[in-house]
Amino acid sequence: MILYELMDYDTLRVIWWALLGALLVGFAVTDGFDLGTGALLTAVGRTDLERRVVINTVGPVWEGNQVWLILGGGAIFAAWPQLYAVSFSGFYFAMFAILLALIIRPVAFKFRSKHESRRWRSAWDWSLVIGGIIPAVVFGVAMGNVLQGVPFRLAPDMRIFYDGAFLDLLNPFALLCGLVSLAMMLMHGAAWLVLKTDDDVAVRARRYGLVAAVAVLVLYGLAGVALWTGIEGYRVTSSIVTDGPSNPLFKTAVSQTGAWFGNYLAHPWTMAAPVSGLVGAMLAVLGLCLRWERVTLVASSASIAGIVLSVGASMFPFILPSSIQPSASLTVWDASSSHLTLFIMLIGTCIFLPLIVAYTTWVYRVLWGKVTASDIRDGRGHAY
Repeated sequence: MILYELMDYDTLRVIWWALLGALLVGFAVTDGFDLGTGALLTAVGRTDLERRVVINTVGPVWEGNQVWLILGGGAIFAAWPQLYAVSFSGFYFAMFAILLALIIRPVAFKFRSKHESRRWRSAWDWSLVIGGIIPAVVFGVAMGNVLQGVPFRLAPDMRIFYDGAFLDLLNPFALLCGLVSLAMMLMHGAAWLVLKTDDDVAVRARRYGLVAAVAVLVLYGLAGVALWTGIEGYRVTSSIVTDGPSNPLFKTAVSQTGAWFGNYLAHPWTMAAPVSGLVGAMLAVLGLCLRWERVTLVASSASIAGIVLSVGASMFPFILPSSIQPSASLTVWDASSSHLTLFIMLIGTCIFLPLIVAYTTWVYRVLWGKVTASDIRDGRGHAY
């Protein structure tokens, strides 16, 4: 009880904002190379044996990696209920597409090698390719729309109205962000394959990884220029009550071109996020050229983490701005659950999150090493 009283409401809100960012980074980094590996499957694997090698680099770990997505969705549902309500209703068809792709992936992993037919295996291979590309693109498109503001409004009684259409989500800037996300996943998947495979698969993965890493640099740079010169950000124009009730209508906000760079100007340390995104991709290019396998994977992870965190750093304290009613935008200070709910969730997180990290670390340590064609040919380790 004493700890609860010492933990201020505004502090808990910031902690959960940071935890949400950490969970999203965890998902992007771990499940990111799953998605990238799947998307590259038919490009780096030319024969059935090579494709089995690629699949077996992620086969033992992909289920554990998706825990981060479940944790992120649960955190949004419990800690930020209004964010959950608006985003999961406004992005309903996009979320359905992601869900369908994520359902197809495990089925493909399990059924792909159950039948010797070439057509059968090819169909499941392309299912894995599609199951890797669609989530990567859609997640990026969603982030692009969040940065532009989502067309929702709040009635005085806090009822939520979403006035957008699905095709409105496919605007040029959102599609650019989708390409950034896809390039990130391809770079990360290639970095993973270079580390986990050898021979022709690794050579092809290195080639595609170089193209993807350069694409990350170019596309991320273009997105930054667009945010600075043409995309309207948002800023709060009234005083902010950090420990007040969760009612977004208690503030006023406006849209303004270049507003998303305000935090970088006010707090230069936040520049660490976009710098990590760019420098990480540069180091990934260098690592691929010099065949530094571990450096490449670490650099790719740093790039992804920096790009994801740059969205949060740019938008703070906003978590979901409204393009048609800026004052109804959801922020860290007015869209959270109650003080008690956030505190109880934090206690649970402090207990279980370290266990998840420890278990994940142990699994990767046990499964460390390259997957070779001879391992698959000899049927070692119950390969897929």
